[in-house]
Amino acid sequence: MARGKKRKKKQGPVRKWLWRLVKTGFVAGLLATIALVVAVLVIRSSLPGFEDLKSSPNGQMIRVLDVNGKELFSMGPSYGEWLQFDDIPEVMKAAMIAVEDRRYENHPGVDPIGIARSVQVRMQRGYWAQGGSTITQQLARNVFLNNNRTFGRKGREILLALAMERKFSKEQILELYLNKVYYGGGAYGIDAASRRFFAHSARELGLAEAAIIAGLVKAPSRYSPTADAKAAIGRAGVVLEVMQDAGAISAAEAAETSPASVKLAPEPRQNSVRYFTDWALPQLDLLIDEAVEPIEVWTTLDLDMQRAATTAIQSRVPAGAQGALVAIDRDGAVRAMVGGTDYVTSNYNRATQAVRQPGSAWKVFVYMAALEAGYTPNDTVTDEPITIGNWTPRNSGDRYAGDINVRTAFAFSKNTVAAAIGNDIGTSTIANMARRFGITTSINTNPSMVLGTSDVRVLDMTRAFASISAKGVAITPFGITKVQTMKGDILYQSKFDGSRVLVDPWVAAGIADLMQTAVNTGTGRAAQIGRPVAGKTGTTSSNKDGWFLGFSSGLTTGVWMGRDDAKPVRGLQGGRAPAAAFAQFMKIAVAKRKVEKFDTELILPEWQLEPDEEELYGAPEDGIYVDENGMPIETGGGIEYDLEDGEAADGPQLDQDWIDSVLGRGADPSPQRPEAAPAPRPSPQAPEGQPESLLPEAVRAESQ
Repeated sequence: MARGKKRKKKQGPVRKWLWRLVKTGFVAGLLATIALVVAVLVIRSSLPGFEDLKSSPNGQMIRVLDVNGKELFSMGPSYGEWLQFDDIPEVMKAAMIAVEDRRYENHPGVDPIGIARSVQVRMQRGYWAQGGSTITQQLARNVFLNNNRTFGRKGREILLALAMERKFSKEQILELYLNKVYYGGGAYGIDAASRRFFAHSARELGLAEAAIIAGLVKAPSRYSPTADAKAAIGRAGVVLEVMQDAGAISAAEAAETSPASVKLAPEPRQNSVRYFTDWALPQLDLLIDEAVEPIEVWTTLDLDMQRAATTAIQSRVPAGAQGALVAIDRDGAVRAMVGGTDYVTSNYNRATQAVRQPGSAWKVFVYMAALEAGYTPNDTVTDEPITIGNWTPRNSGDRYAGDINVRTAFAFSKNTVAAAIGNDIGTSTIANMARRFGITTSINTNPSMVLGTSDVRVLDMTRAFASISAKGVAITPFGITKVQTMKGDILYQSKFDGSRVLVDPWVAAGIADLMQTAVNTGTGRAAQIGRPVAGKTGTTSSNKDGWFLGFSSGLTTGVWMGRDDAKPVRGLQGGRAPAAAFAQFMKIAVAKRKVEKFDTELILPEWQLEPDEEELYGAPEDGIYVDENGMPIETGGGIEYDLEDGEAADGPQLDQDWIDSVLGRGADPSPQRPEAAPAPRPSPQAPEGQPESLLPEAVRAESQ
């Protein structure tokens, strides 16, 4: 008995130690469990609700559409449409669970088997090569944490995953995951990914497409079809094998599915469309205040017209030169914009940024000012040598046609006639006309300005011609018609303002009459398209710039060609390559539009036919015009205004005696016309139009 008692005393301390260890472990485990439960419950109570998580995108997505709703490209992160759990294709759910979390339905948010396997691989390879994160953990990381590989972040991820599993159902977690995870190419969520990579909604996903998308989560930048289509297809094959192994699909389904046969969406357009979007999208800052919610921007661009414009410029521009084209609709909507032959090579927008001399295209302002001053298209003018100060303009070939009418002088771009008209009505009057019609660059008032020596932009010149097409109503180019949220709420809607009239309709009709003749019989014959066209060519000295601007059926198009370094381009004339590019584009652009004839029957104002005292004194709205710097510019035929009292410093006294003499009421029945006021133009002495064959050869050649 004594020996037994002695043996029991020897074993006592060991058992006592073991018992204490067990009790300590139990208590510690119990406390840890309680702490874990408390932490999970606390985190659960602080988690946002399901609806809040659905509406929490990280950054604004801007989807840019053309006038017909075709997507041009997307800016920022893309979220697409949120799909409810029941709307998500089963193959998409099965593919994601098989490849990312095979035991998803059975674990509480954390998969111990997955973690054990990850640790085992880590010990074998010496680095973390295989993740043990569940779908819930990945969702927690994407929504609340970052991708830093630290134990602290991993611990928070586990707690969040456990809390999310306590707050949301498995279906809700999977719905959140599929709609929020990043899939590459800027796409967040399966709908955005489907539209980005396959150009259709995720509702329509097939097995092969679902396999491609499911394979992206592991490494979006590596497997994204936009980054490496071959790698994406190869990864999809692995996903199909995993799905078969998990029992999600049969061996026959896996064998019949070919990811390589999936048609990928074309890459976003990075060429000529970007000239337009680079110009139009900065306007958003002035139109809306929304900076968070995803939006759709409906633009004025017509993709079919844009393709035609790009082709016309690329196929017609001379070797070594550049080209630009702008097409503006009757309300100011820009339907096409090409700023160069290739955007990738050069994103410099020659349609909106470059300033070049317009040459004879400037004469539309000269002749509009002349019409407003009292000239008519049928008036007789003389094409002869002229010297103004120390400037002597010349026609091409130094040949002159003698007496011709205004219409013919414009059609064949006679420099001497334009110079004479400018000298008659005043170059400041012409400058004011150009400013009225939207020319924003500096305008010189030297005598030579009538031949287009002031630098202009293609967009401004096209805008001016569009206002002529609108019968003198101001047209303002714009590129955005509507901005709305993805839910359809309208944030901005464009409105056309046709209230500002630049010139009387008869002036616009008169210049359209002249421009129609220029295309029918003059320098712009290459711009004919089988329907009425009004336009004007322009060529600068040494063939540095070639222009054609015109309109038909409500669409106005301006074309410029030349070198960026302003060196001469052999054979470049406005009536050749630019006019041909205009015709090539317009034949496609207006093909489906109604043929419209021009209103060329002029109804002249009464004062031109029978002057009265009021008009001779001047219209009530007459005053001092100012330029863009606020400095006064000359109006009429040479009146200089005294800035002290606003009276004319020089010129005839417009009193009753002078009026009586003009109207033949006094002793002198034939007074001289004063420089300060336009007198009625004589009745036409030349026929309305001269056949080209009867004109001298010089008349048929465009002036430099």
